[in-house]
Amino acid sequence: MSSEAISAFDIFKIGIGPSSSHTLGPWRAALRLLDHLQNQQQVSKVTSIRVLLYGSLAKTGKGHGTATAVQMGLLGADPVVFPTEQIASQLQAIASQKTLLLGGLHEINFDPQEDIEYLITESLPFHSNALSFLVTLASGSSFSQTYYSVGGGFVVQEGENQNGSKKVELSFPFSTAQELQHWCMKTGLSIHEVMMENEMGWRSEQQTIDQSNRIWSVMRDCIFKGCHTQGILPGGLDVVRRAAELNKKLLKGKSYSTYDEWTACIAAGGHGFNYTLDWVSCFALAVNEENASFGRVVTAPTNGAAGVVPAVLQYFLSFCDTNDHKSITSFLLTAAAIGIIFKQGATLSAAMGGCQAEIGVSAAMAAAGLTEVMGGTQRQVLMAAEIAMEHHLGLTCDPIGGLVQVPCIERNTMGAIKAITASQLALQSTPDLAKVSLDAVIKTMWETAKDMNHKYKETADGGLAINVPLSLPEC
Repeated sequence: MSSEAISAFDIFKIGIGPSSSHTLGPWRAALRLLDHLQNQQQVSKVTSIRVLLYGSLAKTGKGHGTATAVQMGLLGADPVVFPTEQIASQLQAIASQKTLLLGGLHEINFDPQEDIEYLITESLPFHSNALSFLVTLASGSSFSQTYYSVGGGFVVQEGENQNGSKKVELSFPFSTAQELQHWCMKTGLSIHEVMMENEMGWRSEQQTIDQSNRIWSVMRDCIFKGCHTQGILPGGLDVVRRAAELNKKLLKGKSYSTYDEWTACIAAGGHGFNYTLDWVSCFALAVNEENASFGRVVTAPTNGAAGVVPAVLQYFLSFCDTNDHKSITSFLLTAAAIGIIFKQGATLSAAMGGCQAEIGVSAAMAAAGLTEVMGGTQRQVLMAAEIAMEHHLGLTCDPIGGLVQVPCIERNTMGAIKAITASQLALQSTPDLAKVSLDAVIKTMWETAKDMNHKYKETADGGLAINVPLSLPEC
């Protein structure tokens, strides 16, 4: 059966913070424009580019680094590998010289203050996260291209199908939990095994394992770096980073120099409830403090919710089975399966669905992954995902100052703890007795999203964003 398929590595993408929809998406949109220009052999013919930001991108784009992302994309920088410490100098050069080296090859006049417009009163009908590039060529002709950042770093060009990365033959196509469960029951395969069979439409089994390990290595490095970096987060809120101080407090002077030595110290501290709870919070804080600092993270399924999945996976490795690193692939593939179902049945975009579409989905993904590696049945895995989302329904997105900091960073700790709780509940329950299915909760989430007032959908027009009296720069 042919299907527009979504890979696990469409759900888990390596990128740069602070937002998958407002940073990584626009960055990828700019790269897609650059690809178009290169394919048409027009890079050297470009004289100017203007960028128009609409809807949520306009309202919270400054706080989310959208202008940064667009400029880096036009430079041709790859968010997967570009050194994050060089971003500031690149931006300073563009701002001072008022020129941009398009694709790293062709210099054009470009003033970010003039050529990036925030149209805060305008929205395009397809999606709130919209941006248009107006390109003028040396011949005097011009054209425009419009892209939509639809959540989780996914980008759709106007008029394009918004599904997965390419058309492939899937062994077990599914878009709902019921369809996924059908394949599991028919074949006897676990959810991660179904996903592995599907991933072979893109690559070999070993390549999928290798990419899973690469995804985890970025998550792991992000946790470790975040747990050892102090300071104030950028953006004007003056939020103090907490993960490093908490890490230091919990380890009580223990010495180490590598990640493996660090995790050994953590595991040696025992399994007390408060101790474990503090570490799960520390892991999640670390990731999202890195995300808020334009650090390298993995969308899971978004940047704003990037801390939940790695925090829960690190919890498993530190406190449940430190020797079972083969479980990393099983965890991530299972989590990705849940993310795929949510993307196809609802949304991964806070600008469309509020924070239930980010923290809620990430908690469901993490709960499913944890239940899988803890030996849960296929139905218990789906039950865990349902429980996690059910108790995030209606969660709004109301970032103060349009920054992915308050309440976003702490929400990742809440999402991680809820994911673990949901997994434990499912593992101790009989799915036959469950009253709510995962598909029902996804349908409810999407209906809730459509009913939710727009000011609670990543606009900074409601909620905490207007009720916390802080002095901030314009954003």
